[in-house]
Amino acid sequence: MYKRQQIRREYLYDLKKHHGEVEDCIIFGLAAITGRPILFHAIMENGAIFYRLPISAFIQRGFQPETVPHQRLDELQLWNCFSYYPAVTTYDLLEGQPGKYFGKDKKVHHGKYLFTVDWAHPESNIVDTDHSEIPHEHKCAHIMALDDGNYAAQPNNRIIWDIPSFTVKDEIPDWKVQTSEWNVEDSGKWRTEDSDKFFYDIEETKPSNKENSWGIVKEKNE
Repeated sequence: MYKRQQIRREYLYDLKKHHGEVEDCIIFGLAAITGRPILFHAIMENGAIFYRLPISAFIQRGFQPETVPHQRLDELQLWNCFSYYPAVTTYDLLEGQPGKYFGKDKKVHHGKYLFTVDWAHPESNIVDTDHSEIPHEHKCAHIMALDDGNYAAQPNNRIIWDIPSFTVKDEIPDWKVQTSEWNVEDSGKWRTEDSDKFFYDIEETKPSNKENSWGIVKEKNE
């Protein structure tokens, strides 16, 4: 079900006029361009569609524009898109839950979860020039409806969620950034048996004393 928002009309006029005015709209899609913020597509009540507007162009329906503070785009969204390939997910656990994020303005901003935008690289035959697959560089963007009427897109390491039945500890974690790349098939310590069995056995591989570090068997005369 689509929900209505309001668009700041100056964004429909290249920021040149109609400042302080809004009109109803429905956001129905988004674009991810590497090195740019998430850009949203909206349809207006006159049936016209405007593509690729930043999150700062929109405020929540029911708020008067003069009561919603103007925040810079880089305060509402901390990082640009990490690739051209976004995935949009609404997590049941977080849906509608309150949370707070720590802004670059050194203030705490409260709001509610809407959905999450995440990025990945599509496949190995396309040159990967992005950061979405690098463990310590990867970020997602949780889209939040802020209590002040704005929307925000913030990563995991800026947000603390409040789920009353579970989040009972009042602390900010001192975790470290993940640098490991996890893989269950790169150990070289097992293999499947060479047979046509449906329920095939798994065999542990034991390197021979003749094998070097590359797994190549050396001849006696070498």
